[in-house]
Amino acid sequence: MNKVLIVGEHDGRTLNPATAKCVTCASTIPDAHITIAVLGADTAAVAAQAAAVAGVNAVLRIDRPENEHPLAATFAPQVVALSADYSHIFGPSTSFGKDLMPRVAALLGVAQVSDLMAVENAHRFRRPIYAGNAIITVEAVASRKLVATVRVASFEAAAAGPAAPIETKPLSVDLPSHTRYVGAKSGSTDRPDLQTASRVVSGGRALGSAENFKMLFSLADKIGAAVGASRAAVDAGYAPNEMQVGQTGKIISPEMYIAVGISGAIQHLTGIKDARTIVAINKDGEAPIFEVADVGLVGDLFQILPELERLVGA
Repeated sequence: MNKVLIVGEHDGRTLNPATAKCVTCASTIPDAHITIAVLGADTAAVAAQAAAVAGVNAVLRIDRPENEHPLAATFAPQVVALSADYSHIFGPSTSFGKDLMPRVAALLGVAQVSDLMAVENAHRFRRPIYAGNAIITVEAVASRKLVATVRVASFEAAAAGPAAPIETKPLSVDLPSHTRYVGAKSGSTDRPDLQTASRVVSGGRALGSAENFKMLFSLADKIGAAVGASRAAVDAGYAPNEMQVGQTGKIISPEMYIAVGISGAIQHLTGIKDARTIVAINKDGEAPIFEVADVGLVGDLFQILPELERLVGA
């Protein structure tokens, strides 16, 4: 039996869909027994959501006041303490997972395997390299614990299933004090989260200003989409860093991705290669984005966007 421990990502109220995608990945490991660990101050609600994910065999609640805010330095030694009975420790390849899992690997003295996108057997996996231009097969040492992040854009979220048993797990672990929670800020918006949205509208430098970026917000609100941006648009100050899509931003896999005024640099395409349908709007008919687009509109975005918004609002 391959015992897989998945570190659940949540905001204290809701389990992040990235966790269910990790379950899908783990389920493809032969003879997998899957446990989700949720760390927090009061994880009752989140644990119930984790228990309802199909394929999960057990859920562990680790409730401590120090876990109220997700700090990688605090979570890592607790995950290590939990890992004693497990052969695999997985986390999502999100900002949360990329912060936490390398610390877990370092404390265990093993190398981390990053961005799992396919499972060949219990210790052999495929992952992207060179900005997604090549896929490499890697094999971990079977005699050591495997710590890995899962490329959530490569997997569908596991469906709901029969509720798994939930256990409250007390841990006697000394926690580091060199890192402390100061505060968190996020933009107030009713739009879907960029990393899990089924529809995304993204803008590039061709929009010309932060003021013009509001055109995207208006369209996104009409179709229930999240809003993203290319690195060029972020670097130009048109959009905040958390909206960046691409190799150095967020890797996403929406049902529909609308690229507005984005040329299609390889670094950007890396972030959207798993999108189901790509719609490109660009006045340059030779732009690289059209090579991957399912639907392409060649023209002035300042004319196309208002017309598109009018049509979807009709």
